Amino acid sequence: MLLPSPCCFFDEPVHVQVDGLSSYQKVELRSNLRDDKGVIFRASSVYKADATGQVDLCRSPSLGGSYTGVEPMGLFWAMAPKTPHSKMLKKNVLSSIMVNIDVLHGDTGELLATATNERRFMTEGARRILLGLKEGRIRGVLFLPPGQGPFPGVLDVYILGGGLSEVRASLLANKGFVVLALAYYGYQDLPRNVPKHFDLEYFEEAITFLRRQPQVSGGRRAGSGDLALSMASFLSGISATAWINGSNANIMTPLHYKDIIIPPLMPILENITLLPSGHVDVRDTIPDPDTEGNRGSLIPIEHSSSRFLFAVSEDDRNWNSCLFAQQAAARLRHHGKENFEVVTYPRAGHFLEVPYMPHCPSRFHAALGKVMVFGGEVKAHHEAQLDLWRRVQEFFRKHLKDSNTGQKARL
Repeated sequence: MLLPSPCCFFDEPVHVQVDGLSSYQKVELRSNLRDDKGVIFRASSVYKADATGQVDLCRSPSLGGSYTGVEPMGLFWAMAPKTPHSKMLKKNVLSSIMVNIDVLHGDTGELLATATNERRFMTEGARRILLGLKEGRIRGVLFLPPGQGPFPGVLDVYILGGGLSEVRASLLANKGFVVLALAYYGYQDLPRNVPKHFDLEYFEEAITFLRRQPQVSGGRRAGSGDLALSMASFLSGISATAWINGSNANIMTPLHYKDIIIPPLMPILENITLLPSGHVDVRDTIPDPDTEGNRGSLIPIEHSSSRFLFAVSEDDRNWNSCLFAQQAAARLRHHGKENFEVVTYPRAGHFLEVPYMPHCPSRFHAALGKVMVFGGEVKAHHEAQLDLWRRVQEFFRKHLKDSNTGQKARL
């Protein structure tokens, strides 16, 4: 039984309960889903029914499996890919993710019951608008909440690996934000690979487009990583910026804005660590930005009037985001600014995404020809995603509440 309903949004919890068992009967609960790439993610755990023959995940402890103890949503956040080193892919937010839950006899393995949880991404009445040639050169998808608004505006920039990610944007729209999920390469008629430089004027065009939407209150927006810091530093009217495991310097690709060029910090490949597992740890390949010879790549965030939320995973193995956040905060403080907050998550890894998104501790890196680790422990990472999702919404609502300022935010 799935309560209150077998259908919910992807970022919402569901109450799993099994009735009609024998007193103190042992059962195994298994969950699985198939992502848009066909990869199966799964979890399992052993439970013992109470005297009434019920297993209630809100109060019954798992005795072993993918997790232990009382974990109401353990069958979801503890999922791991059947194909190792896979990251869950959801490209089409118009369709739901179907999570199947099976109840098996603890001794015989006989299938006793099954249920399916439909996890949706868009609320009824929300609109998904694909941007095309009439919007100029920007490409992406605009999500509009139900109703006339006005709503706070958010620019969601997630460009790792190219293409377009719509999951976070669609779920934020459900919360009452107008969200533009923006692509930069590897999407439609955009360049297939990472361009030779990042053109900040492209992102400025996206912000202008968002500001002009009649449903947007004052034209606000949001972003993540070093690119978000660059937008907040050089572009006007940005009132809130959420930086999630990013960098305080421009990395690998030159950044251009009008006649300004910020050179990139390049990774030092000799600093790659080969782990006993054969996987690689690249955390220390990006040199310290705040040292002689590297400071030209630092982003001048002291010029920004934005509020900043720096969210940091302490076990981020992609790069040293803890150091980068500390340096960004110190730079702001040095210039007499207290327009920031830093939140850190012990034992969380690099990819902090929406709640109940399966943890991705590693992926195959084609350029390195090896599996690259991203860090994090499953339960701690799940708890970080839950907390950050709440914080981001509160942060945006607090700093985008004045509909007459003409400002925006980024994620």
